[in-house]
Formats: sequence, structure tokens, C-alpha cells
Amino acid sequence: MTTVPLEQVEREEHPVIEPGHTYASVTEKITDVVLRRPPGMAWWVGLMIGMGLLGLFAIAVTYLVVKGIGIWGVNIPVAWGFAIVNFVWWIGIGHAGTFISAMLLLMRQHWRTSINRFAEAMTLFAVMCAGLFPLLHLGRIWRFYYLFPYPNPMQLWPQFRSPLVWDVFAVSTYFTVSLLFWYLGLVPDLATLRDRARNRAVRMIYGIFALGWRGSARHWRRYQSAYLLLGGLAAPLVVSVHSIVGMDFAAAVVPGWHTTIFPPYFVAGAIFSGFAMVLTLAIPMRWAFGLQDFITIRHIDNCGKLLLVTGLIVAYGYSAELFMGWYSGDSYEMYMNLNRALGPYRWAYWTLILCNVITPQFLWIRAVRQSIPLMFVIALIVQLGMWMERFVIVITSLHRDFMPGAWGVYYPTFWDYATLLGTIGLFFTGFLLFAKFLPVISISEVRELVHASDGGRHEPGEFHPSYVH
Repeated sequence: MTTVPLEQVEREEHPVIEPGHTYASVTEKITDVVLRRPPGMAWWVGLMIGMGLLGLFAIAVTYLVVKGIGIWGVNIPVAWGFAIVNFVWWIGIGHAGTFISAMLLLMRQHWRTSINRFAEAMTLFAVMCAGLFPLLHLGRIWRFYYLFPYPNPMQLWPQFRSPLVWDVFAVSTYFTVSLLFWYLGLVPDLATLRDRARNRAVRMIYGIFALGWRGSARHWRRYQSAYLLLGGLAAPLVVSVHSIVGMDFAAAVVPGWHTTIFPPYFVAGAIFSGFAMVLTLAIPMRWAFGLQDFITIRHIDNCGKLLLVTGLIVAYGYSAELFMGWYSGDSYEMYMNLNRALGPYRWAYWTLILCNVITPQFLWIRAVRQSIPLMFVIALIVQLGMWMERFVIVITSLHRDFMPGAWGVYYPTFWDYATLLGTIGLFFTGFLLFAKFLPVISISEVRELVHASDGGRHEPGEFHPSYVH
């Protein structure tokens, strides 16, 4: 890993980390959140809410297994309801973690250092939530293994031409690589927690997961090679996974789905919603754990810029859909666009336009990007808008297709909402536990920035990974 020149650090108006930190202060401040400081009231309240929603999810899934998916609002013609809407939404949220960790790592963007760790954890929990919905939508959840090509006496094999089967392999590969990437980055920090823990049992637990890390030159050299290799493997997944999710729709002949713009449009929308979730998590976390020195205004500002860029791409996707529907001369495509804007679900369509097209335009203003409360509100609005976008794509395209005699209306039930809220509870419960028991900021990578900002000076007895090169 290369270090940032001192002159570049001094030129930055909003530094990557606040000046004045040493190796010892970085280590102490981040590890104290895990080892010394008891969780505050905000953490406990959040955990109780998350666990309450998680209990609701357990009840909803149990009832679903007993009764079947008829408890949801799905019907004919709307056979895909909240389950697929939520699946696409959660997969999109998980994209920012891989983008920050892999893509920005390969592009040597050092501002990623303070947010990549919890963004990677966000990816893991979001993909867990996403993976549940296709399984729940099967109805007979216990038969999920039919999706995999395994030898069986009934000679049943998946239909490999179906994008739904591609999803299984894409999402599982994405989760596996993201997990390895996240864990490998944790290894040096787990060793730091092991060495600073006072309790013998805690030292043993962290020591097991630190895999014998001692910080030698050989360890750092192999660590950096493996980390860069995994980053190179993860980067294409940012594009491939949500492209395949987009093909779930684009491979169909349903008006509103059958379009080649869906793969890149879905990727941009995924990064858009993912960075909104990064802000949704980073802003309360920097306040709750006192991490303002590490998650600075520069991080908020850069996330705002990426929100603006991806929001403009999403807005272009909306306009391209409208234009191609008109330019194609296909009466079904033209009616689909008209139905979205003026039909029974027009409230959802105009909500997504307000949230995803109009609201991000405020991010052109620098003062807005550097306002913590405004950025938090905009991030929440974008999250709502991206969920509405998936709702519009799935529901409005299905409820009125080719034959007016087969038209119908989709009404979500209590169990649809319970399942959605339950996965939100699962996400926040997992994330809050992660924030308490593991460092939410990469200690080793922040130390490297400290090494750059102090002109290459280091404290006696401290080894730095940049010395490997």
C-alpha cells in the first residue's frame, strides 16, 4: 500500500482524519469502543428495537411456513410482490460496501479508510437479508437445494438459462468474496484487540480469529498481496451481481421489464442506495461512538458527491425508459409508462421521482453536502425512493400487462410489512453487535494515514506496513 505525500495531506481542506493523532491515540480511541467503553443508551435502545423487529420476523416466517405464501398479497397477475422488491432493495444496499472497499482501494482513494470496515459489514448483513427473500418466496423453503446442480435420483436440474438460477450463484459468490475480504482486513486489528484485551478469555477469542498474526514483514507482505487480490476479485462483482439481478427482469417479455438498460441502470441504482445507507449508518455512529476525528466532513462530502453522480445516472435511466417506450412505438410500452404516471400506483411513481431525482439536486450545493443533519435526511429520503423504485418496477409492470381481462391490483398484507420490518431488524441487530465487538474503523489503515501525515515519522517499536516496500 502506498502512502499519501505529506504535502497532499496538508493541502486538503478537510483531511482524511483530523490532525494531531499518533499511532497510540488511533489504537486507543478505536479499541476502547470495543474493549473499554460500555455501550451507551443509544446502542441499547437501537439493539432492543432491532431485536424486537427480529422477533416479529421470526413470527412472520413461522406463520409463512405453516400457511404458505398465500398470507402475502401476491396474486395473479402480481405473482412477485414485496419479497422480490425487498430482495432487489437489500442487494442494492450491499453494493456500496464492495464499491468502497474494492473499487476505491484499487483507485487508491485514501478517504475510504475510515468507512470501509463498517461498509463491508453493511454489505454482509444486507446480502444476508436479501438472500432470505428468494428462499421465502419459494413457499417450500426446505426444498431450496433444488436450485443447485447436484446429482439426484429424480434427475432434476436447474434451468441454467433462467436468470433466477444465475442469482443463486451470483449472490452466493458475492457474499463469499465479500466475507473473505472483510475478514482478511480484520486480521491485523483482531491481533491488536488480542494484545490489548485484559480478560484472558477475550484475549483467547480474539487470538483464535487473529490467526497467529505477529505483524512481521512476511505477514504484512502476504497480507497486502492477498488483500489486493481479493479487491481485484470483488471489483467486478459490483457490476456483475446487480446486472444479473437486472436480467431477472430484462429477460422477460413483460412491458416495463424487457429493456437492455436494466443491467447498468440497476448497478447505478444499487450504488446510489448503498451510499445512502453508508451515510445513514456513519452519521449516527460517529456521534454515538465519538468518531468525529475519523469520520470527518470530507467523508460526508465525498459520499454526497457520489450520491449526486449515481443519482444523475438513475435519473438518466428513468428518462431513457420514457423515451424508449415512446420511440419504440410499442403500444404496450407506451401504456406502461402512462399507467405508472397516472394509474392506481401513481403515488409510488411520483414519490420515487421526488426522492431520487429532485432531492439529490440539492447535493450540488456544497453547504448541503457538509451539513450533517441535511445529509442524514437526504440519505433517508433516497432509501425510501429506491425502495419505491423497486416497488414500481415490480408491481406496476405486472398488474397490467397484455390482456385487460387479466389485470389486477396488488394489496400488501400485514405479513408483507412484517417480513420487511423483520429484515430491517435483522440488519440493525447484526450491525450493532458488530459495532460493539469488532472495530468499526480499520486501525491498521488509519495508522498508515497517520504515518503519511507526520511525514513518515513513527513511534519507537511501531512497525508500519509501508516499510515492506
